[in-house]
Amino acid sequence: MSQVTVRSVVYQIDGQPYEARLAFDAEHKGARPGLLMAPNWMGVSAGAEEIAKSVAAKGYVVLIADVYGQAVRPQNADQAGAAMMPLKNDRALLRKRMQAAFEQLQKQGEAAVDTSKLAVFGFCFGGCCALDLARTGAAVKAAVSFHGTLDSPNPADAKNIKGSVLVLHGASDPLVPKEQLPAFEDEMNAAGVDWQLLSYGGAVHSFTDPHANVPGKMMYDAKTAARAFKSMHDLLEEVFKG
Repeated sequence: MSQVTVRSVVYQIDGQPYEARLAFDAEHKGARPGLLMAPNWMGVSAGAEEIAKSVAAKGYVVLIADVYGQAVRPQNADQAGAAMMPLKNDRALLRKRMQAAFEQLQKQGEAAVDTSKLAVFGFCFGGCCALDLARTGAAVKAAVSFHGTLDSPNPADAKNIKGSVLVLHGASDPLVPKEQLPAFEDEMNAAGVDWQLLSYGGAVHSFTDPHANVPGKMMYDAKTAARAFKSMHDLLEEVFKG
C-alpha cells in the first residue's frame, strides 16, 4: 500500500499568498502524471485532502488548488458562498487563479510530475473551475467535473479545449439547472470536443461527499460515487497511455 504524503505549497498571485495542498507517494521514484484538483465551495479542507490522497494512491501527483487565498478557509455554507460567488461572477479571475495553481502543479519541487500527462478534476464549484481551466486552452489531457455547474459566459471558449471532457452528473441534482445540460452539449459539439456526460439516476448534488446529508438536495451516494470515480480513472488511463 502506497504511503501518501500531503504537503503545503505556498505561492503568490498579485502579491497575495495562496496555499495549495500536494498529495503524492513520497516513496515513488520518477515522474508521475499530475492532476490539479479543484475542491468544492469549502475550498482547501480536510475533506478535500482525503479525496486528493485517495486519488494520489492510484499513482498520481495531486495538487488541490487554492482559488480563495491562504487567509480564506470557509467554515460554513454562508462563508463558502461569500468566497465562491465573486469568482463565479468573474470567470477571468477564476481562470487566472486556476492557471496559477496549474503552474504550481508543474513546477513545485516536492514530487516529480510528468508534464506530458496532466489533467484537472473538480467537485461542485470545483467542477466549474475544472471546465473553465480547460476552456483557457491549458495543456490538460482531460477535464473532469463531478456534480458541477456547466454554464459558460462565452461558449466559444470551448474551441480552446485540448483534451477530453467528462461530466459526472446527478440526474436529480436540483442545483445544476437542467437547461445547462443541452447548452453544454451544444457548446462541446460546436467546438468538436471529445466529451462525455454521464447522468446518474437518483443522484443529487454532492454525491461524492461523505458529509453531504440534505435529502433531495445534497446527499452522499456511495454507489454513484464509486461509479463516477471509476469513470474518471478509466478516462485518465486512456488519455495517459504511452
